[in-house]
Amino acid sequence: MSAFRPELHVTAEQGILEAAAGVLRDGDTWHVFYQYQPGPAEPSRWGHVLSEGSHFDWVECNDAIVPAGGETAVRAGSVVAARGGVDLYFTSVTATGTSIQRAHADDLETLCEDVNDDYSVSSAFQRHGDVIPDSHGLTRFRSPCVVPDWQSSHDRSKGEDGWLMLAVTGPTASPSLVVLGSSDGAAWTVEGELIFEGDPGFDTNVEAVVAPRIIRLRDEVDGQIYDVLLLTLERGGRDVTLYSVGLLHGTTFSVVTSARRIDNGHDFSRPRTTNYTPGTVAEDARYDWAFLFGSMTSSSRSTEAASEKNWSTEGWANALTLPRRVTLQGGLLFQTPAPGLPEAVDETLAAKLWTGLCEIPVGSRIVAEVLDGRGETAAVVTHSGDTITLDRLDGSPAASDLHDEDEDNVTIVVDGSTIEVFAGGGAVTLSSRFWPEGGCSGIRVRAEGEAEIYSEWRRGS
Repeated sequence: MSAFRPELHVTAEQGILEAAAGVLRDGDTWHVFYQYQPGPAEPSRWGHVLSEGSHFDWVECNDAIVPAGGETAVRAGSVVAARGGVDLYFTSVTATGTSIQRAHADDLETLCEDVNDDYSVSSAFQRHGDVIPDSHGLTRFRSPCVVPDWQSSHDRSKGEDGWLMLAVTGPTASPSLVVLGSSDGAAWTVEGELIFEGDPGFDTNVEAVVAPRIIRLRDEVDGQIYDVLLLTLERGGRDVTLYSVGLLHGTTFSVVTSARRIDNGHDFSRPRTTNYTPGTVAEDARYDWAFLFGSMTSSSRSTEAASEKNWSTEGWANALTLPRRVTLQGGLLFQTPAPGLPEAVDETLAAKLWTGLCEIPVGSRIVAEVLDGRGETAAVVTHSGDTITLDRLDGSPAASDLHDEDEDNVTIVVDGSTIEVFAGGGAVTLSSRFWPEGGCSGIRVRAEGEAEIYSEWRRGS
């Protein structure tokens, strides 16, 4: 058994996982598509895994899309249920630039049948070429996010009709975000560049924005449905992922909550949201919550991935986060693990989970030590009332502020070389990779000062 490969997280069977490409939930079945390289010098393609009746038990399927016809890579995009089957929107990369293309499979239920031993490309997906012609002086379209559109963006009670796309266009060094619309998902019209009304929380003229995503959530405080933009900024070769809450009308995003970090750990990037087949989610709960996956890497650079210990010993690199259930409360995102995690941890060989309900006055603290296979400390999570810190003992701890009104609870999940921390009732998350010698043998917790642990739960062998 590998000490580093997670049992509950999505990884590439072999190769470098670069990002989630798109996620579709069909009833109780999850389809996760991911962008990966079979090797550092090989072009990116789309892998595919499936989980039936669980958020955590992944089965490898045939690759969905591979480079063809002069392409040097196919990169991430979006997945939607359409025309009785499934549409993949992906970024096609050639020597002359990038474009957004569509592929379609007629039968979602048969996608993981007749899996080849080498997981070579599936014959189910048929390509239908470019979906966006160069227009309005815009070129090099890429990184599409496709979601259902509204019949009326000003009266959302009328429901959805047609499709909305966010995409990136223009030079790599100075990309622009654009909004597109379609009635059928096949032919698209460029509506224009995305405009922010109000302070987005970052400098749109300086920051390079990539991998835009959008989800719709009903705020539990005022009952209104808002748009939540998920944006990844490239800063000095590192990715920083933010979210901003507002209302999108046409091409104008009216900011309600300026951008905040989605995750404050060392390794979180380029999240992907989940689309659904009709009937999977009840209409009265359609916007109450959403699911997202992030990439557990601080950068999309394969050179860094190939330096991981598990690459040299086991031939794989990077992972996706656990699926997260996200809700909106008072203009802020709250993230918790998908339901069923404790039971899933119990079914693994080595994963560990600790959850504590605590009282932690500022100045006191709860300290959780993650132990390696020798019983030595490999990482430390410290909750000091107003701050939570994840320290991998490498000289660069990750930290996040907490608020007095946040609940003093902590959940720590260790799965192979991944560690995810949820605190404050989901107000704060920290995701990181680490490599404990001999795996994780346990989580040792103590209270200091006036801090108290009222109750705690442990799962895992």
